[in-house]
Amino acid sequence: MTRTESETETLIRESLDRLATRAPDGRAVHEALARAGRPRRPSTRLALVAAAVVVLVLGAVAGTQLLTRPDLEPAASRPVLGYGPEWLPGGFTEQFREGGPGTTPQVRRWVAGPASITLTAYSTADPEWSQAALKIAAIKDQVVVHGRVGMVTGSGVAAELTWLADDTHVLRASIAGLPDARAVAQRVADAVAADPVGVRGEVRFGPLPPGLAERSAAVQGTGVGTASTELTAADPARPSVPLLRVLAGPNPPTPKVAVSVTVRGGEGFFVAPADGKDPMVFVRLPSGRWLRVSGARPQAELVAVANGVQLDPAPDYRWLGTTS
Repeated sequence: MTRTESETETLIRESLDRLATRAPDGRAVHEALARAGRPRRPSTRLALVAAAVVVLVLGAVAGTQLLTRPDLEPAASRPVLGYGPEWLPGGFTEQFREGGPGTTPQVRRWVAGPASITLTAYSTADPEWSQAALKIAAIKDQVVVHGRVGMVTGSGVAAELTWLADDTHVLRASIAGLPDARAVAQRVADAVAADPVGVRGEVRFGPLPPGLAERSAAVQGTGVGTASTELTAADPARPSVPLLRVLAGPNPPTPKVAVSVTVRGGEGFFVAPADGKDPMVFVRLPSGRWLRVSGARPQAELVAVANGVQLDPAPDYRWLGTTS
C-alpha cells in the first residue's frame, strides 16, 4: 500500500513520540514535536522533528576510508564486510563470514556452545529492505541505536534488533540461546561500529555457465583446521537464489554412489541427483583438501566449473575461532 506524504509523516511522528515518552528528557522532545506541528512545508517540519530526537552520528567519512584501505579492497570472491561489534559476551568466537557483490547481505557470526550472535547488514538498494525506515516506524516496540530508531522482536533466549546504520545499510543483531536476549541484542547493537573485515577463502570462481554470476563468498569453521570456503552463483535477475555452489574444505563427500570422471586433470567423481539433492562433482586437491561443485546443471557444466576454479595460495583463516 502506498502512503501519502502526510500519512508517512504521521507514522514517523507517532514513532518518535513513543520514543520521546521513554526518553530521559521526554518533555523537551515533546515540546520540539509540538513546535514542529506549526504550519510549515512537510519536509521542513519533519526535519525539525527528526532533529529533536535523532542524534546524527558522525563518522561516515571515516567508515568509507576504512572500506577502501588497500588490504581490504573488494575483489572477485573476496568481499569486504563493513561492520563489527566492539563488545560481545565472554566466550564467543567468530566462526562465519559471508558477503558478495551488489545487494548480497553481509553476515558475521560468533558462537559459544549452542548460543550464537549474528550481525547482518542489508542494502537499502534491495527492494526487500528499501522501506525499512517505515517498517521500523510502524512497530511499537522500539529502541534507539546510535541515535537512530530501531525495532526489537523476540523474547527470552532469542531476539532480533534491527536499525538503519545509515541511508544505505540496515543492520540486524540476532541473538540465539542466551538469557535476556533482548538486553544482549541492545548492547551488541550499541557496540557496532564501521569496522571492515575481509573474506578471503581458498578458492575463487573461474568461468561460469551462461546466465550465472557470482553471488557470495563465505568462510566458516571453528579454526584453521576445520576451515572451509563456499562460493555461490545465481541468476542476476534472482540474486537471492543460489543456483551453483563451490565448496572447498578438509572433508570429502560420502555419497552412496559416485561415478569416476576426470576433473582438473585427475580422477574425480560425479554424483547423480537423488533424494532431492542436486548433482555434484568432487575431486581431491593437491593440498589434500576436497573441492566439490553442485547445482541443478548438466554434468559437463559442473566439471567445467570445477576445472576453472582458481586456488588462492594465501587464504585468510586466521580469524576463525578468535574473538576478533
